[in-house]
Amino acid sequence: MTGDYKALKLIASSNPHIRNNEDTRSIMLDVIIALCPALAWSIYRFGVRALVAAAVSVASAMCWEWLYRKALKKPQMLGDLSAAVTGLLLSMVCPVTLPYWMLIVGNFFAIVVVKQLYGGLGKNFMNPALAGRAALVACYASQMTSWIAPGEKAALSLSGVDVVTAATPMALMGEQFTELTTKFSVSDMFIGFTGGSAGEVSAMMLLIGGLYLIIRKVISWHIPVAYIGTVALLALIFPHGNDPILYMCYSVFGGGLMLGAFFMATDYVTSPVTKKGQLIFGVGCGLLTVFIRTFGSFPEGVCYSILLMNCTVWIIDRSVKPVRFGVDPEAEKAKKKEAAKK
Repeated sequence: MTGDYKALKLIASSNPHIRNNEDTRSIMLDVIIALCPALAWSIYRFGVRALVAAAVSVASAMCWEWLYRKALKKPQMLGDLSAAVTGLLLSMVCPVTLPYWMLIVGNFFAIVVVKQLYGGLGKNFMNPALAGRAALVACYASQMTSWIAPGEKAALSLSGVDVVTAATPMALMGEQFTELTTKFSVSDMFIGFTGGSAGEVSAMMLLIGGLYLIIRKVISWHIPVAYIGTVALLALIFPHGNDPILYMCYSVFGGGLMLGAFFMATDYVTSPVTKKGQLIFGVGCGLLTVFIRTFGSFPEGVCYSILLMNCTVWIIDRSVKPVRFGVDPEAEKAKKKEAAKK
């Protein structure tokens, strides 16, 4: 010992004191890896424009974060890859034909308004990518509801080009369910031979990515199972047509349910911290998704259901807060009743 201890760095942090190699960057990198199968499939189905749109979205999200923190003289956080994940997710919930500049606008709202103005990563109360999508739908409804037809390739530049558009499977789920079953089979829905955004075309690729996240213990099974299970159960109870099983399969494999359940609703910042709270959160997302799909003017309800449930996380966490170790639950309740009387 020759004074080497002076070079050591003492880090004081709150409990629990667990040594773990995971950090925000490694978690976000796992999310990016998990999204790669769905992104690769969208490139195969829609052409190189899907890749370019994802690249533009990621670059703009990181640029907006850098500019904001530079302007306010805050330390840069681009290395944690959270902005990159937001940009990638936003590109996957938008039509592949959406103009690039609209993606940039959407990322401004997601990064600057929803994330940074509330204090940055860990302080936003709703999912930035979904909030960016909601803002784009509110501002550019026509472009956000124009989907390229199945089998068509999108040109890199759409100026002066007529794009062949078609209704997505979710748009046909209601009164036109019979037409949907004649156009697309269950395997088409599962594998990804339908129209839609990069994040809703292939349930199979999204399921692969979701299972990867669970195996890597990036997310737990509670929210995805509760979310998808609730949608499946309600589809069985209240089906369109004469085949409840068939309607359930189309409800689960169609739209952005898989992307929302595995990649959006499980966001650490905007979801409950307890397992019981996560189950409640997942069930709530499922109920709202089915309600919006059935009675809403938009055919897809995943985006708004998760955003609405994000706003309830504080009360869910408060309601299912576990009792402190060594504290008698009955005595704690008695104290609260006495305090309420005063």
